[in-house]
Amino acid sequence: MKRVCMFLLMCLFIVAGNLYAQQNNNVFTYKVGKYEISLLAEGQGNGNPRILIGATPEMMEKAIPEGTFPNATNTFLIKTPDQIILVDAGYGRELFNNLQSLGVTPEQVDVVLITHMHGDHIGGMLRDGNIAFPNAKVHLATREYGHWNGVEGNAKNMIQAYEGQISLFLPEKAGEAKNQLYPGIYAITSYGHTPGHSCFLVESDGQKLLIWGDLTHAMAIQMPYPQVAVTYDSNPDDAIKSRKEILEYVSKNNIPIAGMHIAYPGIGSVKAEGAGYQFVPVN
Repeated sequence: MKRVCMFLLMCLFIVAGNLYAQQNNNVFTYKVGKYEISLLAEGQGNGNPRILIGATPEMMEKAIPEGTFPNATNTFLIKTPDQIILVDAGYGRELFNNLQSLGVTPEQVDVVLITHMHGDHIGGMLRDGNIAFPNAKVHLATREYGHWNGVEGNAKNMIQAYEGQISLFLPEKAGEAKNQLYPGIYAITSYGHTPGHSCFLVESDGQKLLIWGDLTHAMAIQMPYPQVAVTYDSNPDDAIKSRKEILEYVSKNNIPIAGMHIAYPGIGSVKAEGAGYQFVPVN
């Protein structure tokens, strides 16, 4: 009995009313009210500072003296009492194994929310050339759909494959969102990384979590220096503006965040610190 209790204590942590559970090295679950939100990690690694735009040698010496920074590729699964919602589909390399570890089949996914349509966010939408989530409604920002539907490549292929299952939305400014995609799910404007890049705010029983997609790629330097952009940003100025606005919003309102390129467990809190911010992982 003691061994069982010790095991449960090691696996489950109750902090500030949120429940945390680690299923394996790729999956980490976090509770937001009645909703379970699981990180599904596809890989952990280190980023190349050559992707940084606007980072001075002084910034890098202070923030990343080792010359690199932790990075990852993540997706997130939201389990509500009524639906199973996937946020992005990563490359698809570990996605289906991760879903299986949670007892979820692709056919059981009711909704897919897409932050944007870069390959590391939609790769898992097709499997062996076929749609991976046959029963899911796929949500895209209108601007994102309009941009990629006119560009030959994987994004357009995905749009064509899911014809009839796609629903478009207009994201709203952080702190002003009124329209729910689903109960407790709001789309938040964060344009700049791509023309229609969006975040998703999850709320249940007064608790919140913002899944911010690619608002950051290099947490180690973009937290203390949010004015640093990356070469992947289609409009670096707009990406910086969005990052600053959302960092101010989540820090002032004590809203935890989750990101697609934040190292495991990919979820944590943001606190203002000097002219920048500090990120504190949940565990």
